[in-house]
Amino acid sequence: MRPHPTDLWNRVVEQVKATLPERSVRAWFVDARATSWSDGVLRVVADSEFRAHYLEDNYGPLLDQIVRDVAGGPARVSISFDGSAPERELPEVTLSRVAEGGVTDAPGRPSPPEPPPPPLNSRYTFARFIVGASNRLASAASFAVAEGPARRYNPLFLYGDTGLGKTHLLQAIGHALLARRTGARVCYTPSVEFVNEMVAAIYGNTTEAFRSRYHSFDLLLVDDIQFLGGKERSQEEFFHTFNVLYNTGAQIVLTSDRRPKDLLEMEARLVSRFEWGLVADVSPPDYETRVAILRRKADEERIAISGEIVELIADRCTSSVRELEGALIKLLAFTSLTEQELTLETARFALAALSADSNSSPLSVGAIQDRVGERWKVPGEALSSPRRTHAIAEPRQVAMFLARELLDTPFKKIGRAFGGRDHSTVIHSIRRVEEKLRSDEAFCTKVNDLRRELTRCSG
Repeated sequence: MRPHPTDLWNRVVEQVKATLPERSVRAWFVDARATSWSDGVLRVVADSEFRAHYLEDNYGPLLDQIVRDVAGGPARVSISFDGSAPERELPEVTLSRVAEGGVTDAPGRPSPPEPPPPPLNSRYTFARFIVGASNRLASAASFAVAEGPARRYNPLFLYGDTGLGKTHLLQAIGHALLARRTGARVCYTPSVEFVNEMVAAIYGNTTEAFRSRYHSFDLLLVDDIQFLGGKERSQEEFFHTFNVLYNTGAQIVLTSDRRPKDLLEMEARLVSRFEWGLVADVSPPDYETRVAILRRKADEERIAISGEIVELIADRCTSSVRELEGALIKLLAFTSLTEQELTLETARFALAALSADSNSSPLSVGAIQDRVGERWKVPGEALSSPRRTHAIAEPRQVAMFLARELLDTPFKKIGRAFGGRDHSTVIHSIRRVEEKLRSDEAFCTKVNDLRRELTRCSG
């Protein structure tokens, strides 16, 4: 006797439940229904075109395998969109249950296996993060996400140079959620690890287990997402992971060294999703924040250090939090090894000696291009190329501005150094930078810090 299509589909879904997380089943399978079963084809319709494509793209092979097992012979599942039925959004209860109390499994269903604790650094908490003008928005948004995941800023995308505190905020969100919600499923992973896990899953034929694990989290924290650039298969997998988590009410937080639209090797559909929520930058700390960071570090390490020395380090080290902390540690090591008392004069000598290698190169247009390229995460030689994308245009204009200001280089010579551009283009670029310095505080801080670094190099 040939099985009824609904009975056959119900049996398939039961097998799916044994394979996938409950959240994925609720999001993608519950509202799909079987319409016919003939010639080895089980025809299923979804209530939206998006769900139909998603089921086909992500679970097609799995469904084909299950229906063959259930039917006991050659069979496959064909999924389409029922255009006569009105499309609807995910039920509100799904989001509220996840946001307020985590995932609740259906009665009689075993809970998903508990994931191992995420590898969070115990020092990276909100209580230990110094808030200043350069990170105020990013800090406030991170705290809001920890207090109410997936309610306002989803995804939250934090970007900025290395060593400014992005990873600290990322992990602070994880710590805060774990403290507030018992049993929350939190994943912290650098994007490189995501790629490595995916490669291992492909090699070991365990891609379904890989997907099931990543699709089950309440909070996904991905560090340095820019390293997915150029890796097409990894981007494809992350795209589907993002969709599943977003549509089932999980919170996603990402960090990068540049804005989404400047991720040149990232697929457009991923860049678009990164911009769905809030994009917040973390800039180099201003002077007052640098002083506060150093004082906090000295207090934590129980280091007796005068205010004058703290101010000296804050004035000399402007690019990152990591540089600040590194300078303090190196200064203490220097005085310890040389058995000298930590005085202002000793500190001046030690800091000069420790940075001598970086101050030995004479300042030139080429050196400015290289340093600006480092700060904007583009090759220095790209500033002389004909490319006009924003990722290249802004640092090129800044380098022209600094070449004129610090070296008093003639406009025509600057134009030749930047790919043969005429003097009117150089003048326009410099004016653009001057205008932005007056209107954009974070940009002004970034350029001023870079100006100080270059000035020290020339002196």
